[in-house]
Amino acid sequence: MTNDKSLRLIVDGSLVEFFAGDNALVALLRAGLHPSQGGCLCLAGDCPHCLATVDGVSYVRTCQVAARPGMVIKRHPSDAPPPLPVGDCPGTDIIARHIYCDVVVIGMGESGRAAAAEAQRDGKDVITLDAAAGQEVIGIYPGPLVVARTRDGMADVHPHGEIVVATGAAEIHPVAPGNHLAGIVTARAATRLAVAGIDLGRVVAIGTPPEGIAVEQAAGELVRFDGVDRVEAVVMRNENGSERKIECDTVSIGLGLCPRDALLRMGNGLAVRAVGAAARTSDIPACPRAGTVCHCAGVTVDDLESVRARGFHELELVKRATLAGTGTCQGSVCLPYIRSFLADRGESLQPPFTARPVTRQLTVGEAAASSYHQATPRTALDGEHRRLGAQMERAGGWWRPWSYGDTVGEYWAVRKGVSIGDVSTLGKMLVSGPGALELLERLYPTKVATLKPGRSRYVLLLNERGYVLDDGLICRDDKTRFTLTFTSGGSSFAELWVRDWAESWRLDVRLLNQTMSLGAINVTGPLAHELLARAGVGDPPQYLHHRTATVTGILCRVFRLSFTGEVSYELHHSVADSVTLWRRLLRLGADLGIKPHGVEALLMLRLEKGHIVVGQDTDFDSTPRRINHEWAVKLDKPDFVGRQAILRTDKVPLDRQLAGLEMEGPAPAEGALIWKGSDYVGFVTSSVFSPVLGKAVMLGWLKLLEGELPAELTIVGRPARRVPTPFYDSEGSRARA
Repeated sequence: MTNDKSLRLIVDGSLVEFFAGDNALVALLRAGLHPSQGGCLCLAGDCPHCLATVDGVSYVRTCQVAARPGMVIKRHPSDAPPPLPVGDCPGTDIIARHIYCDVVVIGMGESGRAAAAEAQRDGKDVITLDAAAGQEVIGIYPGPLVVARTRDGMADVHPHGEIVVATGAAEIHPVAPGNHLAGIVTARAATRLAVAGIDLGRVVAIGTPPEGIAVEQAAGELVRFDGVDRVEAVVMRNENGSERKIECDTVSIGLGLCPRDALLRMGNGLAVRAVGAAARTSDIPACPRAGTVCHCAGVTVDDLESVRARGFHELELVKRATLAGTGTCQGSVCLPYIRSFLADRGESLQPPFTARPVTRQLTVGEAAASSYHQATPRTALDGEHRRLGAQMERAGGWWRPWSYGDTVGEYWAVRKGVSIGDVSTLGKMLVSGPGALELLERLYPTKVATLKPGRSRYVLLLNERGYVLDDGLICRDDKTRFTLTFTSGGSSFAELWVRDWAESWRLDVRLLNQTMSLGAINVTGPLAHELLARAGVGDPPQYLHHRTATVTGILCRVFRLSFTGEVSYELHHSVADSVTLWRRLLRLGADLGIKPHGVEALLMLRLEKGHIVVGQDTDFDSTPRRINHEWAVKLDKPDFVGRQAILRTDKVPLDRQLAGLEMEGPAPAEGALIWKGSDYVGFVTSSVFSPVLGKAVMLGWLKLLEGELPAELTIVGRPARRVPTPFYDSEGSRARA
């Protein structure tokens, strides 16, 4: 093997020569250097032992970066994090590309190629991402969304169908005193280094030996590694308890394999599956007796013993108590040993803990790539909607299914049968603590104290001028715990509004925004009772009641309400269960003619009931009286935000009011002008042709003429009438059935 003398990089200020084809780690090892202070090297990106600062970016896996002339490598300090960069940070103008497909395959080994080929044969649009090709996936998010770091920026991949994880398996590292020394490598790494022409000296193999290398096989139980900075010997214990010390220059480790399934564990509840070695069952190594288990967080076997003695027996709790598995390798090295440790002490072999993005460290530039574009969030059911052929539109600040291709059919499924809809976009906030009741009593214009646990109530959210900011529900759980809901588009501001008042009044409350963590599915229609009974809820809550129930095996908060005018239940649940719950409900209701409904059908249904949409039917100065919602305001309360303003404005004669309208024929466009003879008197805010009523129904703002709202009107040249709302089922008997 020859070397081009021009191939040089800089390590800690010194020039280091390398060979064409070397990665940065091999270049360091070829020069007799170690990227960190030691530790078992895998050369596969699974461990934290080759991290260094490369060209100003810290925590770079040097085994995954090709060496190039002029590259500057700074090894991390042994006793502190790498220093923060001084001056301009590299890569602050990174762009994120958005890619849409049916299927994304992560990893292009044999199993990944087979999965991609199979999907393509089925006519699917397939995107493949492979770290070896410079496309490193760093996270899977609800949506679903696959985020990858590529050579030309970040890639946000949006699959409509499934995500296939074909990332293979990682080698298990050793845990024993001295496992921090340099010169310890996995069996695969030993083979790669030998092929690269690096002299490993005398090699001792523990477990499965490396291919193509002459080794001395070490038998028995690993006791420790001896050496100062680099391994000089390995000590093994045989069956009769005697120890044997074997001198060496390199130790090769072949203790088994564990799947690279972190991405799979991130996709819990999403359409994610593993293939090939990524789907295998992990080998479980012998329980460690001493040594460092997690090099990222410095967790030793003694630390595991300590937290277990304090009552932490579950894998997830051990992770949180020790921080093992939260570092740069995300548990790749320590997870098999923590499972082995707990199993050895009488616990069952517990499944791996949840993985969370990101799997690799990101620069600020990468994390903020194209952040000047406001992302439109997607619910956990976004992939399901697209799979069902939904036309997706932005509504209320979210991507939502506008229609599944048959809006009228979706409408009639609600009016005559049963339908489900994704209402996860609704704002959801948990309010608890000793000051919770006082906060809500002072904030809302309703008597919160009279609301009993398990009951819900429609409420308006007002500002100091008595104008309507938002609407939603107050749901009382117990004496000091409430759930609030807000509109999809108004939830962000409503949360800030509630938090601001809680802080201003110095109340002892806890506020938890659950909008992104809880999914919500609306089950609605005359057959909703039947569907819930099949789902395991034989005694659902009554109208404006709520309770916890298990629905198709999934824990839900079941709220009885109605925005559609029919029997309706909202099932609030963990977003991790959204896809499963959605699919099970569709399957259970198949013979009932169940259909999912989109936003277009929902808006038709709500308008027939005369329900307002804040921001569409209201304006910046809409008061409860102007929108005919005086019934939602209790002026006999001592005080609430906006009370004094309402008392003042109630003394002023109305100048305009929101009113119900109807006309024969098709519905006019929203925004259409309303005339009384030749006088302009208002405009339409919402309009739809009602299938059940056979005419157009509308909400619109009307000016009062001589103190009265005009009754006979003209809209787009056709006669229209002012009528009371609701237009459909005025007594509300269907929603309460």
